[in-house]
Amino acid sequence: MIRREGERVRAGVNYTLRPGAYAILWDGRALLLTFQAGPEPEFQLPGGGIDAGEAPVASLHREVMEETGWTMFGPRRLGAFRRFVYMPEYDLWAEKLCSIYLARPVLRRSDPLEEDHTAIWVHPERAIELLGNPGDRRFVAQWWAGR
Repeated sequence: MIRREGERVRAGVNYTLRPGAYAILWDGRALLLTFQAGPEPEFQLPGGGIDAGEAPVASLHREVMEETGWTMFGPRRLGAFRRFVYMPEYDLWAEKLCSIYLARPVLRRSDPLEEDHTAIWVHPERAIELLGNPGDRRFVAQWWAGR
């Protein structure tokens, strides 16, 4: 059973399954997060939806580049959680199946490619305070406590 984080399931809502891959990006000093200004301002682990036919790790590399402008190396899957949320940018109620990976950021190639995203470096303890969803916070806290 994959743990649910955040909002409870709403009765009468049809959720669309939306698998995604997200990264805890640690360079030995700080974590690389993304700040998404809209539609709701939020600090997030870089990552996002896995496109049809796309492998999760390939999706993760693509999403990290789009949201931070960085390449990464050696993603290792830590686990997963589910979130039931409304995604206003897609006008969609989604059951997000979030797979979390640990990886090392390697090279900054550009500014973030996605509009309204900013790459932010923060200490892991600060990241736990800033991250906008409880699943991201739990995974970072568990990783930080156990490293």
